[in-house]
Amino acid sequence: MEGAEQKIIAAARRIFQRKGMAGARMEEIANEAGINKALLHYYFRSKEKLFQVVMTEAKMQMLGRLHPILGSEASLFEKIEKFVESYISFISLNPFLPGFILHEINRHPEEMVKMMLSNDKRPNLNKFFLQVESEIRKKNIIAIQPEQLFINMLSMCVFPFVARPLLQGVMNVSDKKFSLMIEARKKEIPKFIINAIKR
Repeated sequence: MEGAEQKIIAAARRIFQRKGMAGARMEEIANEAGINKALLHYYFRSKEKLFQVVMTEAKMQMLGRLHPILGSEASLFEKIEKFVESYISFISLNPFLPGFILHEINRHPEEMVKMMLSNDKRPNLNKFFLQVESEIRKKNIIAIQPEQLFINMLSMCVFPFVARPLLQGVMNVSDKKFSLMIEARKKEIPKFIINAIKR
């Protein structure tokens, strides 16, 4: 039983990654999982419910990747580089996750905050903030609020995924070129941020 449920989730993840929730069909997910549609509906009554399960799982995996980076003993600049590379790599495989998280924040802000604070794999922001303050005192970087630095790191990674249709339309770039631009941002964002804050 549990095996069938995991097969469905894995199949749904592949379909959602390719087509998003709007473009995915339950029949297609059932075929991908190698089960009949009735069994799919037994485990997950709606596409929306299945999408929520897949995205919540991805959200927890993402937190699990970022936690060891920000909580490590690496240098500040190395953390910035690793955070950006890891975040963009993960979101590239789960491109609909940022939109899902924003949707959930708008619908259930208190629940999202509670989930983040209760998760033992959440990024260790306090350690990161203290490290930023230490680098400022050592005059290795300019005076900047640690919170502002983190918001800059996060938003520069997320925005292209959230605004992809708009950006592609305005810049008139193909899917292939946009993917190459996203890949390049793994290097461009850390370089931009580090050059902006280092003395």
